[in-house]
Amino acid sequence: MGRVCRVLLAAFLLLYLAALALLAIGTFGLFGSERGPLAGVFLVPLGLPWNLVLGGFPEAMRPWLAAATPLVNLLGIWLICRATRRRGGAGARQATRRETP
Repeated sequence: MGRVCRVLLAAFLLLYLAALALLAIGTFGLFGSERGPLAGVFLVPLGLPWNLVLGGFPEAMRPWLAAATPLVNLLGIWLICRATRRRGGAGARQATRRETP
């Protein structure tokens, strides 16, 4: 289970960093690309369900909070992996007893 958690955590982190890079490229028109209103579209699914509750925040804070909501999911994945590692996990190897001659 530990390897699965590490791979899942690394994959989510890479997707988040790629989505942030695409947001910066689309928002600021980097590398000669056109500026587009859908630059942050890849951050939305990574931040679900937390970005659905951003309506109560001021309008100026919403883009920053929407970009940060995937961090909540990343933290959740990390905490679940840590808890399963601490408990031994579902597929953890059991310690073998040493047989005495």
